[in-house]
Amino acid sequence: MSELDYEPRVESGRRRKKRRSPSGCLAVVVALAVLFGGFYFVLTKGVELVADRFQSAEDYPGPGTGRVTFEVEEGDTAAEMGRNLKAEGVVASVQAFLDAAAAEPDSAKIQVGFYELQKEMPAADALEVLLDPANQIKSTVTVPEGMRVEDVVELLAEETTWPAGRWEAALEDTEALGLPDYAEGNPEGYLFPATYEIGPKDKPADILSAMVDRWRQAADEAGLEERAAELGKTPAELMVIASLVEAEGRGDDMPKIARVIYNRLDGPGDKGGTNGLLQIDASVNYGLDQELGVALTTEQLQQDTPYNTYTRPGLPPTPIEAPGDAAIEAAANPAEGPWYYYVTVNLATGETKFAETYDEFLQYKDEYAEYCTTSDAC
Repeated sequence: MSELDYEPRVESGRRRKKRRSPSGCLAVVVALAVLFGGFYFVLTKGVELVADRFQSAEDYPGPGTGRVTFEVEEGDTAAEMGRNLKAEGVVASVQAFLDAAAAEPDSAKIQVGFYELQKEMPAADALEVLLDPANQIKSTVTVPEGMRVEDVVELLAEETTWPAGRWEAALEDTEALGLPDYAEGNPEGYLFPATYEIGPKDKPADILSAMVDRWRQAADEAGLEERAAELGKTPAELMVIASLVEAEGRGDDMPKIARVIYNRLDGPGDKGGTNGLLQIDASVNYGLDQELGVALTTEQLQQDTPYNTYTRPGLPPTPIEAPGDAAIEAAANPAEGPWYYYVTVNLATGETKFAETYDEFLQYKDEYAEYCTTSDAC
């Protein structure tokens, strides 16, 4: 039998044991190591959590240094404020702020805005600053009714740190301002008179946009666009009327003055002898680029500009100043009455009398002349 024919002999009745693979042992060791490691991690973290539970959160002793302008945004939770405060270096830990907030029942009343804090403040001190709305960093500027755009720019340049050029540049981006299409890119009349808060991050474009937004609110409350259709006018024309009412009237007389304007625009041409001429001095002044309340000479009244309501019937092409709530409301909802004229007979009280006929108007005009003989207000 050759060696090639040789076959290993298999022992009968007994099966040979297989040798255990070294890699199998290694897998068991690794599995045990992972299991032990996970147990150790959980155990140590649990110990840390328990320790944190019974130890005070890291906090600065104070009193703090330097200045930090901190913003509380809409929807911020205490945890989000804590994270932001820590990121700004104001508090030492988020937990310290959360603990302070949890101990203060009014902590949920923190108002949106900017606050001046310091670096490395005790969390309780930082919370105390945020709880007082009087600590908000803000400045205010009041724009009165009846201002032209150029007057508004001058006022804003005086009351803020931005020069007139910055405001004028912002006005050029009429799309960003949010003007209605019917303004045709002209902000005259749409920079609403009101008091505005200016935050540390606000820019001229933000303030001007807020003014247009406030105009939109007033227009919507008066139903400007709906009423324009009902009165047979465009929304742009109603804004022109509102600006004229603002220039001419005050208080409860505004709806009556609006009615005089409508009567002159839409009434019979021969009634009252106005022939569609509004004869409003403020509009003439606007066209001459001078103060709206300046007394006009006979020569100025004859200068033909698009705003001369003595030489041209109908409305001037644009608003002449910014109307407030009352003037917009009056333009949208004029009083009922037959008047074509009005005369303020007492400048101190603002008493104004309304007339249907020219003769009646002349009587009131004489009354005004007599008033001026005894008053230095004329």
